[in-house]
Amino acid sequence: MSADDAYRDFPCDLCGADDAVEVPHCREFLADGAIHICRRCGFVYARRRRPAKRIAEVWSQEIFGHAYTAAIPAVRARLTYVAEFVNGAIGLRGRSVCEIGAGEGHGLELLREPRYGADVFGVEPSAANCARLRSLGIDHFGGTIEEFVAGPDPPRFDVVMIQWTLENCEDCRAMLDGAHRAVKPDGVIVVATGSRLLVPFKKPLHTYFSRLPADTHAFRFSANTLQAMLATTGFAPIHVNRYLDHDVLCVIGRRVDRSATMPWTGDSYLDVHGFFERWYVDTRMYFPDPIA
Repeated sequence: MSADDAYRDFPCDLCGADDAVEVPHCREFLADGAIHICRRCGFVYARRRRPAKRIAEVWSQEIFGHAYTAAIPAVRARLTYVAEFVNGAIGLRGRSVCEIGAGEGHGLELLREPRYGADVFGVEPSAANCARLRSLGIDHFGGTIEEFVAGPDPPRFDVVMIQWTLENCEDCRAMLDGAHRAVKPDGVIVVATGSRLLVPFKKPLHTYFSRLPADTHAFRFSANTLQAMLATTGFAPIHVNRYLDHDVLCVIGRRVDRSATMPWTGDSYLDVHGFFERWYVDTRMYFPDPIA
């Protein structure tokens, strides 16, 4: 095993506890590793992870453009849903928007259309995706958000968006720390992800996990834990979508002084554990021949 592939163990990213149990049956579906549930706050995460650079390389070079592309109609539909929700909640016209993990630029293309009228910028580690952003005339930075804000006075934006990317990094707190530095003092963050824990039965359990190593989707948020993660990294949640109607969870948070302590609520790990047990039973009942 190379140094780039060396794993290390993490405590809970939300509360810091080091007491967790495995999600029941998860090893049946994952290519490698396991997903855990924190006993203290109910956060669902992969304890063992490779370095951030390696995970970014896997997504940029092995998954994006091969096993996954944002060009498919289902992804474009959820990007449109988020754009509509955010525009209705805070308005996007004339605002500067930075997307962390801009990918192939489909989300930013959408946001700069006349309907939304945003001034867009992307942060993206994939060289191939940066080439596409360049071809679209979208200003961007080639690298991670941590690298982008490393200087003493990084650029700041009215809105920083993280769409289906916060769950795919090594350190979600580090990504949110970077986002906090990139948001104007009166700006907001938008985080969109799959509402995996609260709207599960629209998909079988094997498609929730996918045949990838556990750390490629290291974090699995519920509405409670996503809002809690924002609250503990300097963002006060101000809007949450009707996630029970969709397979999208989107939270908008207002940037606040990080010295302030905000209350937050996690999940019961027993409830989350039982939830996955029921999901497994229903998967076996209604999807007897899962596709690997």
